[in-house]
Amino acid sequence: MKSIVSAKKKVCRTYGVNLWGDANSSFVKRENVPGQHGARRKKPTDYGEQLYAKQRLKTYYGNLTEKQFHKCYVEANRRKGDTAENLIGILESRLDNVVYKAKFVPTIFAARQFVNHGHILVNGQKVNIPSFVVKAGDVVEIAEGSRQIPMVISALESSSREVPGYIELDAKKCTAKYTFIPKFEDVPYASLMEPNLVIEFYSR
Repeated sequence: MKSIVSAKKKVCRTYGVNLWGDANSSFVKRENVPGQHGARRKKPTDYGEQLYAKQRLKTYYGNLTEKQFHKCYVEANRRKGDTAENLIGILESRLDNVVYKAKFVPTIFAARQFVNHGHILVNGQKVNIPSFVVKAGDVVEIAEGSRQIPMVISALESSSREVPGYIELDAKKCTAKYTFIPKFEDVPYASLMEPNLVIEFYSR
């Protein structure tokens, strides 16, 4: 995880977007791709566009492994309704994502580690699995003994991100209620995401 966190800025330049809306992202300053001389971007093929769409979405949610991400697609395809919408709902319902979107921590990568270390409760029970599926109505909270961690205090006080409408945050109590599973249009992505292209990629 450390290597991924340290390479966040490079990742944004690689995929050509400021994935998390970070004002300090190198993509804000340099839009060329990583490399010795900053190669120019070439117009991708249809397959290339689909691949990049998949990589951007996969990375946005904490750089999931291909196996983890494909599992989300399989589940989304199994469910009734629009597969792209189902995929977004599944990704947004991951515990590490809810912890990040609730502003308990500053990054999605920190959220995964925070959950792994046992700092999070779901409906009063400790859960240390980042991929745990949070259901509508569930209450996610920071364990009482972890609420004074400097990173937590700083993240909750930060004005750089807004808590989305599908999460009811009580910053004083360090609790967040996951009110409903969002649709694609409900998610405040900082950059363009194209889940429809991801579905096309896997449907080839």
